[in-house]
Parts: sequence; C-alpha cells; structure tokens
Amino acid sequence: MNSNKKLETLRHSAAHLLAHAIQELYPDTLFTIGPATEEGFFYDVLPSKNFKEDCLPLLEKKMHEIALRNLPLTHQNMAKEDAKRLFNHNKFKLELIDGIEGDFVGIARQGDFVDLCKGGHVENTNQIQHVKLLHISGSYWRADKNGQPLQRISGTAFWTEKELLEYVQKKEDALKYDHRRIGKALDLFSFQEEGPGFPFYHPNGKLILNILTDHLKKLLLKYGHVEISTPAMLSDELWRRSGHYQFYKDNMYFCSIDEKEYAVKPMNCPGAILVYNDRPHSYKELPLRYAEFGHVHRYELSGVMHGLFRARAFTQDDAHIFCMPEQLNKEIVSLIQLHRELIDPFGFKTSVRVATKPAKSLGSDHLWEIATNALIDGLKQEQYPYDIAQGEGAFYGPKIEFHLLDSMGRSWQCGTIQVDFFQSENFDLSYISTEGKKERPVIIHRALYGSMERFFGILLEHYKGKLPFWLAPVQIKILSITDEQKSYAYSIAQYLKSYNIRVAVDESSDQISGQIKAACAQGIPWALVLGKKEMAQNTVTLRYADGKQEFNLSLEKLIQKAQQTITDFL
Repeated sequence: MNSNKKLETLRHSAAHLLAHAIQELYPDTLFTIGPATEEGFFYDVLPSKNFKEDCLPLLEKKMHEIALRNLPLTHQNMAKEDAKRLFNHNKFKLELIDGIEGDFVGIARQGDFVDLCKGGHVENTNQIQHVKLLHISGSYWRADKNGQPLQRISGTAFWTEKELLEYVQKKEDALKYDHRRIGKALDLFSFQEEGPGFPFYHPNGKLILNILTDHLKKLLLKYGHVEISTPAMLSDELWRRSGHYQFYKDNMYFCSIDEKEYAVKPMNCPGAILVYNDRPHSYKELPLRYAEFGHVHRYELSGVMHGLFRARAFTQDDAHIFCMPEQLNKEIVSLIQLHRELIDPFGFKTSVRVATKPAKSLGSDHLWEIATNALIDGLKQEQYPYDIAQGEGAFYGPKIEFHLLDSMGRSWQCGTIQVDFFQSENFDLSYISTEGKKERPVIIHRALYGSMERFFGILLEHYKGKLPFWLAPVQIKILSITDEQKSYAYSIAQYLKSYNIRVAVDESSDQISGQIKAACAQGIPWALVLGKKEMAQNTVTLRYADGKQEFNLSLEKLIQKAQQTITDFL
C-alpha cells in the first residue's frame, strides 16, 4: 500500500508537470483537473486550438526540460477570495473553488506554475524523470456529456527507467494484440457504421461464443441452475419500480408503443423477478436458480466505446438465485466454487474485491452489513484473499468482484456475485415458510464471464490470437505437399469430423511452407502435413503451432491425442 501511495504521489506530481509544460508552450490553455490514475495520470484542458498527437513529443520534451530545473514543489492554504483572484481567468477553477467546503483551498507551486490542489507531491521536479505521454482523447467537464467538451492528455510515470520501459513494452504488446485487430485478421467479428457500438459476429466468432456458452451450460447443469429467457423490452414502469430508472436512465434506450413508454433492458434482473413472481412459491422449492444469457443494451458515449470491451449491446451470462436467508451462505460458496471451476482452465490469475455500500443506495445499513458479511464469509470459507472496495457496490447490494490477470499483466474485472435484500421488497416477492407464513426471499445476482463480449475480447488478447485447441474455431488444418494428397486430405477431414473435431483442408496451391505460414497466421493449433509417405502408410505428420512435430501418427492415435488435450484443459 505504501509503495502504491508513493507511485500515486509521483503521478499526481507528473500531472502538474504536464500542466506546467502546456502553460509554457500553449499559454492560452485553460486547465480543469489532473489526477493520478491506476495506470498513470491525465490532465483535462480546454485549449485555444485543439491538440493533435504530434503535440505529445513537444510536451514530453518540455516536461523533461522543466524537471531538470530542480524546481521545488510547495503547497499552501489560501483564502478562497485570494484564490479566486489568482484564477479569475479560469471559469473551471472558479467553479471548483466554490465547491470546496471551508474558507481555504490548497495551492500548489513549482516555479512560476500555480495550480489548485489539495496536496500530495514529490519534493522536487527532478524526481519526475521517467515519464511518458501516451495519447490525447476527448472528455467533458464534470464527465457530463452536455457539459463543455475538453481534451484529455494522458501519460504515465515511474520511479525507474526499467519500470517505464517494461510498461511501454506492455503497451506495444497490447496494441499489437488488440482484440479488434485479431478479430479482423481472423474474421471473427466487425463493427459497422450502421450500428456503432453494436458487434456483428462472423461465423467463426459466433462459433467461439457458442463454445464458451456450452462450456458454461454444462457447469450450470451440474450446479443446479435452470435457464430462462425474458423479453428485450419492458415497460418503463417496471424500471422505475426496480430503481434502474432512477439510477441508470441516462444509459438506457426508450421508445413509445401504443402511447406507453418502454425501455430496452440494460440488465436482466427485473425480467427474472417477474418470472419468479408469476406464481406462489414454497420453501421446499428454494433455492431457485434462474440462469439467463440475456442480450442487453446500454447507451455509451462514442468516446468511451472500445470494441468488445465497452459496447452498446452485449450478452450477460446472468443468474438470479432466490433463496431463504439461511441458505445464503451455502449459495454464495457454491457460486464461488462454480466461478473457480469455470475460469481456472483459461489460465488467469484471479484477485477478488468486495465492493461495499455506495453513497446512492437502497435499504438500511443493517441489511447492507448482513449482505456484505455473507459475501466475506463465503470468500473466507473458500480461502480466497480479498480487498475491500469501499463504496463501489451496486445501488441494491454489495458484491464480490473477480478480477482476472491476463498474460500481459493487465487486470480485468469480469464475474460478480451480488446479494440483494431490497428488490424482494420492491416487487413484493414472497415464499411460504415452514410455519405457513409469507417471508421475503433473498436475491443473489451473479455473472461468471460477466459480459460474453468482453470476456471474448479479453481471451483473444490473453492468448494473443492463438486460442487453445478446445476453443479454436478450426482445431486442425490439413496441408498437402502436392495435389496428389488432396483426396487423402478430404477423407481424413471427414473422419475427424465424425469425432466432432473442427477441421479444414487447405485448398490453396501454395507450397507447403506457405500453407504452414498461413495456418500459423490463422491461429490454428494443429496442422497435419500429408506427403507421399503419409499417404502410403495411412498416417499423418502432426505439426503444432510452436513448430514441434510428431511423425507417423495413426488417425486413431491422433484422435486420442485430440480428445486427451480437451480433457486435460477442461
């Protein structure tokens, strides 16, 4: 924690250094805020003329120049009226000053640069040596899409050159293995002008999604879930009752039908609740575990959309478990075990956070405490270490967040388990207890992949386009050294397909080296090389994606290896 705090201090100071450089090069720029972030820092500004990417090297050079001036970073408290005179040219700073409680505000200085700041800096600019500017993007004042459009200049800083170089390499890898680039190269999905933010799945992309879905459905059956499906559009009265309208309406799509208002669902919860409430229930039926692969739509600003990671339409692998309070612990433990069994085969390292009550929320502190403790007890029982994410729960309940660490060292928040005491009250849900009385069920909301689209994108980058054998849309590509082996290739393909192996024959007239290169570029795990010898002996040469080979394999041995590979992974 101490190390993270020191890095945050460095990056906060680097944001001031960036603003100082902008002031010297582009003095007409108005500054808003410049915080440290998990990845680095940014500063949102309003320039007199928009910055372009080629401004970044100039700004970075100026930052290094200022750093070498050895300017001390100082901090003082100043009366608000004096601060307003100091920033009388900057409407953003004046608004910030008015929003700060008390009679004084913090002022940071380095040389002739002055900024509004609550403090937390390095001692001298010469400590900010290892800094790099990354990109320019759009933003809005106060993150309000109806507010003043701004430009955001983002960068990062580290204490050592080694750390910075490692980070830059990771960024280059991330660009090289961007899931959008892989998706286009492998013909998996696309985005079209006619539907910005809405993914179009091509045959192989849809096949991969189906494989992921089938993998989960087998586990859902094992863990006692049943599948439901609910409508994509429901009356806005339902969303008002659930609280989503109050907390989420800016991200929802609405329309009018027969003079009534409807909303396209951004979440699946209310639909599952209506299914539960369609008839009375007894304690003997509980828990009821309703799973749904629900297609949801959420309005996202064009500036924040990012391929499959942040789309306007995606599928959630949801479930809503209706249980008695005394069943809560057992259900949470079961869901943690289910998540582990689903995710472990992919090779991610997992970290966990418990997100607690946010400022805007439903219900009493007492019920929030019970719900939060139930999640923590489940994690302790399964020996999962966890951190607390203070105030980051959903408006209706706390949640466990599963974060996945990919092969490039990046963390992704995917699966969640949420405890909800409040929607049962909102929708007057009940079950008949052992004493013949009506009682409220507890609802557990859970997602395992999270968003199917986002998980798909994460997988593509995690594997760098080289999907494992069980998940690859084409598992085996058959290559012929000459056209004489083509008929043998097709007969092998038919035989392998009878064992549900996904196979394709290279039908090009390329030389074998070109066929091998193409198979590697397509991310195909196994290639079968057929020549005169293999055809005469009714065998194959198996070539793996890493270049290793096995010779004189019979088809029976090949099928055994394929089946064992899948079994070992899953």
